[in-house]
Amino acid sequence: MTPIDYIDSYYRRTLQHDWTYPALQGHEHTDVAIVGGGLAGLTCALELAQRGRQVTLLEQARVGWGASGRNGGSVSPAWSANPSAILAKTGRDHFDALFRMSMEGVTMVRDYATTLAGDAACLVPGNLKVSVHDQADGFRRQRDDQERRYGRKLQYLGQTALRSLLDSPRYHQGLYADDGFHFHPLNYCQALARECHRLGVKIHEQSAVSTLKRANGQHCLTTATGRLTADTVIVCTGGYTDDLVGQLQRAFLPIATYIMLSEPLGDRLHAAIRTQAAIGDTRRASNYYRIVDGSRLQWGGHITTRTSNPRHIVHILKKELHRCFPQLGDIPIAIAWSGLMSYARHMMPQIGKINKNLWYCTAFGGHGVNTTAIGARTVVEGICGESDRYLRFAPFGLDWNGGPLGRAAVQLTYWKYQMSDRLRERHGQAQG
Repeated sequence: MTPIDYIDSYYRRTLQHDWTYPALQGHEHTDVAIVGGGLAGLTCALELAQRGRQVTLLEQARVGWGASGRNGGSVSPAWSANPSAILAKTGRDHFDALFRMSMEGVTMVRDYATTLAGDAACLVPGNLKVSVHDQADGFRRQRDDQERRYGRKLQYLGQTALRSLLDSPRYHQGLYADDGFHFHPLNYCQALARECHRLGVKIHEQSAVSTLKRANGQHCLTTATGRLTADTVIVCTGGYTDDLVGQLQRAFLPIATYIMLSEPLGDRLHAAIRTQAAIGDTRRASNYYRIVDGSRLQWGGHITTRTSNPRHIVHILKKELHRCFPQLGDIPIAIAWSGLMSYARHMMPQIGKINKNLWYCTAFGGHGVNTTAIGARTVVEGICGESDRYLRFAPFGLDWNGGPLGRAAVQLTYWKYQMSDRLRERHGQAQG
């Protein structure tokens, strides 16, 4: 079997340490088995190891191989689902508890990145949310509400102030948050794995789990070259999940997103973008971008339910970039890549247990770095009997994804969002 390595991406090209781990061989036993070596699985393993638990992690390719190691690198509080949808399912107190947990997740990632990855994390403070249509009142209300409820300090930027940072005709207002940041997610994944290994976690790469069965009070996981028995199992797979646990496969949708990285652009980039913060806009299928390596532009956006790269993806991303910063012209692109995220239909993570000793921690697409961290911690707390915070996710269950019709519905919804966003932008421009 040919080993599966990291895809060619900016993160792979700038990976500081390429530590590898052997495939599972023969028969092993462990207290807790974790399936999936992305951010959720690695954080589960680390938090369990810190509590003295015996842990074995099985990863089908490399740690951080999927969306965990090839995402946009932005970390900030919130969840993927629309706040109004979360509030409708939970009520105010429950909603506030979830939001504070998302803030805790940001703190977890910042602390782990700083202490475990150090300079390799390439951590840069600041996140800037920008509006593609006029919503000054809404941004001010959001600023005031978040300060009152959660103590966050958000800076409101009117059009003039925003234009001093982003020389774009497309944007109206901005909210700057200094409690968010952006970083190098693959270096972070490698650092998490190294700390897990130091604490005694057995990590096995190139160890795709083909079967998961329960017998005689234990779970048995088989791979191509080995077998692992475990008292407890946590499934932490994402957009590349197969039919290992049917209830999970039927409950999420694999959604592809795309990122490109420019060649060094020098002064013309800094004339257009005069902030080091990570930037994301308010479109439902948003653009997200940041400056890396001094004068390179990393630009992401566009989602599709296709699981392979569509043709002309760089052309599509460049078209969006040109709408925001026409003065940059036809910039040279060094590399582009894609990845599969896992989404539930309700767009919240799927966190809980199928039975007493089979847990799941999945579906973090769209806002995944901080939410994988806190999601993993709540699962570990549940396993160790420390808290029942994982029940905060009970209103967002394993809803059926709709199968092929579900994928079609997601794609149609995305196209609808695109059309709605364009109409709102045109309306705002006409009023201006």
